[in-house]
Amino acid sequence: METTKKFKSTGLVYGRYWGGGEGSYPARKISADTKEDLIKQAIEGLNGSLDSGMGYECLLGASLNITEITTVEIEGKLFTNEETEMEFIGDLTEEQQEFLIDNNF
Repeated sequence: METTKKFKSTGLVYGRYWGGGEGSYPARKISADTKEDLIKQAIEGLNGSLDSGMGYECLLGASLNITEITTVEIEGKLFTNEETEMEFIGDLTEEQQEFLIDNNF
């Protein structure tokens, strides 16, 4: 019996728009072999690459829907389980986090 784990994320970035105001936009999808590596990539993406090309003046943070994908092979058959949890990264206020939760799609 062989077990493998992978992690992927979707979510929303939150930042300041050029010219004023704040809001969210879909985050770039990320995948990694560990949750820690995925979060590290996302945090590094707050430099501007996590926003999927939207072009914020600055990114303040993001909500990530992180899915852990566990695959087990039993007698030649693959079985997959997916579990998803939300994580926040960056410097977001409670109000900004609630905005992202309310607008999560």
